[in-house]
Amino acid sequence: GTGGGGAGDGEASNQGEGEDAFSFQLSREEFLELFFDDLELPDLIKRELAQTTEWKSVRAGYTNDGVPCNINVVRSLRGAMARRMALAGPYRTQLRAAEAALDDMQGAPDDDSDRSSILQGEIESLKRRIARVPFIDSFDLRYNNRVLQANPSTQAVMFCIMDVSGSMDQERKELAKRFFTLLYLFLQRNYERIDVVFVRHHTVAKEVDEEEFFYSRETGGTVVSSALKLTDDILRDRYPPHSWNIYAAQASDGDNWHQDSGGCAQLLRERLLPLMQYFAYVEIRPNRHQSLWEEYEQVADANSNFAMRQIDGPSDIYPVFRDLFKRKHAA
Repeated sequence: GTGGGGAGDGEASNQGEGEDAFSFQLSREEFLELFFDDLELPDLIKRELAQTTEWKSVRAGYTNDGVPCNINVVRSLRGAMARRMALAGPYRTQLRAAEAALDDMQGAPDDDSDRSSILQGEIESLKRRIARVPFIDSFDLRYNNRVLQANPSTQAVMFCIMDVSGSMDQERKELAKRFFTLLYLFLQRNYERIDVVFVRHHTVAKEVDEEEFFYSRETGGTVVSSALKLTDDILRDRYPPHSWNIYAAQASDGDNWHQDSGGCAQLLRERLLPLMQYFAYVEIRPNRHQSLWEEYEQVADANSNFAMRQIDGPSDIYPVFRDLFKRKHAA
């Protein structure tokens, strides 16, 4: 048509333009599923389970005993119907025969009143017997049966390491927080059993909770190795590599005390990367790449489980995130 309405009526035209009335809505779960489609934690494998075994409740057919909240209504009604048919079936057959005989007698000229009364009494008796068959009996009740089954779980921990030093101005910190917010949503959406450890650092590093990680205003100089040392201490104290898949994501502007960058690379090569599945480093709007980036490049060249990317603005966050955590398809 002439466009604009989007209703679909009218004849075709070679003129006119407008907007289609069509629209659709996505739920939060649908949006996150699309947003994180085809992403995964790299090289996630089954590790030895922790000392506490996880169990999950699974369906295991039906049982005659149980609690009211587990009653299976469909199965119970089906059983009740079968029982009523079995118990009342012979009475219904006799009832139909008696009713048919009564109809034949009433249509005949030599109506026998005594015989008719007997049939009517028999019919009433049969109806009472049928009515006494209960609609549902405790014998009919069926309950959903559930059993506990050992649930082998893949345990993983993600270390989120954020530079909050003075060189990380408010804009850079906002970009880092957006990256970690995206990572946190991804982990919570896609993985049931995962620990997230938040580490903030300037000259000194400390483990913090989610609230302090994203909203604290603490700042100072820059010693990146303090965060890596703390990560190593926490990892070895609480997350033995034989039981856990270990990941880390670090965000910094690359500015570091010049004598510290070599130690950071050494910590990664010798202490952290041999125990980790994956380490992702993102540099936030660097004025220029400094010694930390140069040292990390050498680490990346020698270690396939280390990746590094640069974020220059908000539009880079999602593409960089997808690039770091894209699913590796089998060849």
